[in-house]
Amino acid sequence: MLALRRSLTSALAARTLALRVCSSFATGPRQYDGTVYEFRTYCIKPSKMNEFLENVKKNIHLQTAHSELVGFWSVEFGGRINKVFHIWKYDNFAHQTEVGKALANDKEWREQLLIPILGLTDKQESEITYLVPWCKLEKPPQEGVCELVTFQMKPGGPALWGDAFKRAVNAHVDLGYSKLVGVFHTEYGALNRVHVLWWNESADSRAAGRHQSHEDPRVVAAVRESVNYLVSQQNMLLIPTSYSPLK
Repeated sequence: MLALRRSLTSALAARTLALRVCSSFATGPRQYDGTVYEFRTYCIKPSKMNEFLENVKKNIHLQTAHSELVGFWSVEFGGRINKVFHIWKYDNFAHQTEVGKALANDKEWREQLLIPILGLTDKQESEITYLVPWCKLEKPPQEGVCELVTFQMKPGGPALWGDAFKRAVNAHVDLGYSKLVGVFHTEYGALNRVHVLWWNESADSRAAGRHQSHEDPRVVAAVRESVNYLVSQQNMLLIPTSYSPLK
């Protein structure tokens, strides 16, 4: 009997150790909310930007009849010019598939929105993202500008860099240097990529807040820890269109 107990104790200890080892390779806090956000970036042909925006403004209702538009912006600064960025929300992957099928069968959408803008577009990119578990999508208090900052992190997922990244973001939020709209982790696209969407009243207020944060030792300490896991980063200043829900 004693031998059996010892055997069971040893087996339990081994199982506990195995679980600890496996957890160390987990991807971090689970995303229990199935909501997905599709990031779309379109590069527009030179001289066709105004025509593109006018066409979308006139016909965007044909797409929002099927799916929820989170935001639609033109890119003011950062990277290639003549570029637009938009975010679409879906309940889950099945919902996204249903919307795709409905749009494919919508003749008016194809003829008035899809076909015309394809003729004005040079390149299209798509990423599927989740909101990180510790963040909710926030609505800006008034119309302003958004900054999308994209961080390419080291392989390993949030289990490796998640806590440090969260502290760096929250340092900016808690001290009031910028208003956080959302933090998104890529599910399909470049992996270990995080997008942080910030809101500011203007490009100048954003610049002022950034300069102040660089001189704040609390922010500097949090960022210094996070950059140990950083590969690269880039940003874009976004100007909302008149039909963008997020402004």
